[in-house]
Amino acid sequence: MNIKRSIKRHRKLAGGVSLLLGIAAIFMIVCSPLAVRASSTTRKLPVYCVQRDDKCVSLTFDAAWGNEDTQELIDILAKYNVKATFFVVGDWVDKYPESVKALSDAGHEVMSHSNDHAHFSKLSSEEIVKNLNACNDKIEGVTGVRPTLFRCPYGEYDDHVVSTVTDMGMYTMQWDVDSLDWKDLSASDINKRVTGNVQSGSIVLFHNAALHTPEALPGIIEFLFANGYTIVPVSELLLTGDFEMDHTGRMCKPGTA
Repeated sequence: MNIKRSIKRHRKLAGGVSLLLGIAAIFMIVCSPLAVRASSTTRKLPVYCVQRDDKCVSLTFDAAWGNEDTQELIDILAKYNVKATFFVVGDWVDKYPESVKALSDAGHEVMSHSNDHAHFSKLSSEEIVKNLNACNDKIEGVTGVRPTLFRCPYGEYDDHVVSTVTDMGMYTMQWDVDSLDWKDLSASDINKRVTGNVQSGSIVLFHNAALHTPEALPGIIEFLFANGYTIVPVSELLLTGDFEMDHTGRMCKPGTA
């Protein structure tokens, strides 16, 4: 009897060890760098920046509420012959159609920032489509051009948001350089944040109606020009044809992500 009990104990121990070894093996496979990398590439990401061989960047402005400085921004950009991309909310289009037209007439891109600055990750796919079409209709009604780019309000997104926007034939856009001008930083601090972080393929985030952005903008543009950068609207920054997205949201040439 003692021999039988001993055999049973050894079998239980062996089974327990095998189970632990199996769990450990699964953990190592799932948590290996290759598995993590593969998992990260399946996540749906917006475009944060673009792989560029040339020194090319985009300046973008979100417009959702105030309109105090839109014409001043247009005048500053015109002085330097710079074309930017403005992501505007549909409600803002309703309030300031003349500013939307002025932006378009000046050669700037006018793209979507949603119809009402909703939290898109809380919306269904159907609600997202309805919201974006409402904003796109308003922008197209003023400018004659239907938006192809969308920036999520609050920078919030998830897989279903990006997938839904993509299915609409639009790009979801983020940024890799944040001026934080909405925090009412000084012009000097805005300048340092942008010039200290910009690189080829960067998308820089500003806001209209931010307190010190008009003051900071000329110095930033002059810095970019002095350092060999070309400033283009976002649609001209994006890669054409096939592309890949790396785990940081960088739009890359095929085989380089």
